[in-house]
Amino acid sequence: MTTTTAAEAAARTSGDGPAVSAEDLRFSYGDIEAVKGISFDIAAGEIFGFLGPNGAGKTTTIKMLTGQLQPKSGAVRIMGRDAGRDDPQTQARIGVCFEEKNLYDAMSGEENLRFFAALYGAEGVDTGALLGRVGLADRASDRVGSYSKGMRQRLMVARSILHQPMVLFLDEPTDGLDPVSSVAIRGIIREEAERGAAVLLTTHDMWEADELSHRVAFINEGQLYAIDTPENLKLQHGRRSVKVRRRDGAGVNEESYALDDPAVGEQLRAAVESDGLMTIHTEESTLENIFVEMTGRTLEA
Repeated sequence: MTTTTAAEAAARTSGDGPAVSAEDLRFSYGDIEAVKGISFDIAAGEIFGFLGPNGAGKTTTIKMLTGQLQPKSGAVRIMGRDAGRDDPQTQARIGVCFEEKNLYDAMSGEENLRFFAALYGAEGVDTGALLGRVGLADRASDRVGSYSKGMRQRLMVARSILHQPMVLFLDEPTDGLDPVSSVAIRGIIREEAERGAAVLLTTHDMWEADELSHRVAFINEGQLYAIDTPENLKLQHGRRSVKVRRRDGAGVNEESYALDDPAVGEQLRAAVESDGLMTIHTEESTLENIFVEMTGRTLEA
């Protein structure tokens, strides 16, 4: 898990309030209420995991935060300003990386970055260094039309940070990436938070959310079920246990003992003294398990 706390990240800023503030947001598609009065803040320098299954309201919420949709009620403030589609000052301070790869296939990777840098007024950006950060330096001159899905995803991440935004919206930024590229992108996300950017991250990878996020929010059917640090959620809602694996004839037997059970001491002592002991290790609930417990749905549903 990332070691810088949200409070520490916020302390590095001027104290002018949260970088992102969502207050009682609501949005409906016809008679279907997609977002049902949710509220949360994101501090400067904080990575905020926004977790939920498809159709939970994540995308609608992000579109309201980025000015693509107007809330039916509620308010959005970005860096202290009311958010909206027609506010160039706010739009210039945010970076986005969505699942839709709206890149220019006929241009090279470097040309794509230079084009968007000009739109942001950041013509002096070192596009070569930026492409190197996402592992695309050797493909900088190749047309994006020849890029794989993973390469396009890495270029989208590079594009989202080229103007050093103070707020980053990252929707499944490691989706489709190989393990090495995923590690590199996670490193960039941490670096951007250390720089002071507020990061809203959506991901179906609960290990990734746990590793990166200072806090996470669970959303399902347009409602927020919890907002807290991953550690607190696991302590409050998880089941602490120890798993013991022993050889049982030609097979392997596994048993789990609850650490909160008064009898756990005797159970573990007997396990250690038994023949065929292979391993003993502690277990804790995952964010996925806690989400299912709270909502009755999996994050992949």
